[in-house]
Amino acid sequence: MEGSKEALVELAHYKMPFGKYKDHYLVDIPEYYYTWFKQKGFPKGKLGLMMTQMHDIKINGLEELIYNIRRNFKK
Repeated sequence: MEGSKEALVELAHYKMPFGKYKDHYLVDIPEYYYTWFKQKGFPKGKLGLMMTQMHDIKINGLEELIYNIRRNFKK
């Protein structure tokens, strides 16, 4: 996934497609869930890349950036 504005907007609006947090925005999923996935292995493909990015965002305390993008840039 490239580091473009469109990619960040998509990340901010993307919802988990399965599991315990199905239909939750990725940014609203707790950090421990991403840490567990990192240990077990993120899914392949686009979702795995987005989850990896969100894990990095969360461990660096940058969630507010994603909330601001979601508020200010509609999908």
